[in-house]
Amino acid sequence: MDERLVAFKRLLDIMDDLREKCPWDMKQTMESLRHLTIEETYELSDSIIDNDLPEIKKELGDLMLHLVFYAKIGSEKNAFTMSDVLNGICEKLISRHPHIYGDVVVTDAEEVKANWEKLKLKEGNESVLSGVPRSLPSLVKASRIQDKAKGVGFDWERKEQVWEKVEEEIHEFKVEVEKGSDKIEDEFGDVLFSLINYARFIDVNPDDALERTNKKFIKRFQYLESEAKKMGKELSAMSLDEMDVYWNKAKEL
Repeated sequence: MDERLVAFKRLLDIMDDLREKCPWDMKQTMESLRHLTIEETYELSDSIIDNDLPEIKKELGDLMLHLVFYAKIGSEKNAFTMSDVLNGICEKLISRHPHIYGDVVVTDAEEVKANWEKLKLKEGNESVLSGVPRSLPSLVKASRIQDKAKGVGFDWERKEQVWEKVEEEIHEFKVEVEKGSDKIEDEFGDVLFSLINYARFIDVNPDDALERTNKKFIKRFQYLESEAKKMGKELSAMSLDEMDVYWNKAKEL
């Protein structure tokens, strides 16, 4: 038997055992697992950003356990089984890839994405944007909204047009700040949305970019804290000029 199937069956069998014998596993519900699954997904995301392949393998296993867990609970409720889950995604993939399993011809990945969104509408989705989860972090959600709109042709033609929009939104934001109006938050949101749009045109993932900057800042700030500690000083007691010296050293590391 294929070793992948052997390994998957082993996980399913262990899940059966845990639901029958382990007090913690027995009491879990889909609702109780939800926040843990989100946490595991973010841990996988961290390992991908770090390009830590051993950690990615570990986190994929953790996430796979959660998927099996949900399917087990679903079968206990007589709602669906693991077979239903797997066959469901198989049928969807076949349906959404007529260029592989049908006679549709495509020229590139962008055309595949466009066809994907059109097929979703034919399947009964009321809106191209209905597939964007409400609970997605706002920055990721903005990126997905723009990507999906692009899939049906609602998009700028050139990146220069998008950058002009960024500059326009920044100007409008500055005007509202100077006026001290109640539109500052709205205009700031428009600036972010337009920058995320521009990132798409220059092939930058805005969420990845921001997270890399977060990690860079954390590393440099912790170096600053470490150096201050070596001198027996509290950061709050240091001047900005003193801190800048070590901040610039951290940038060289």
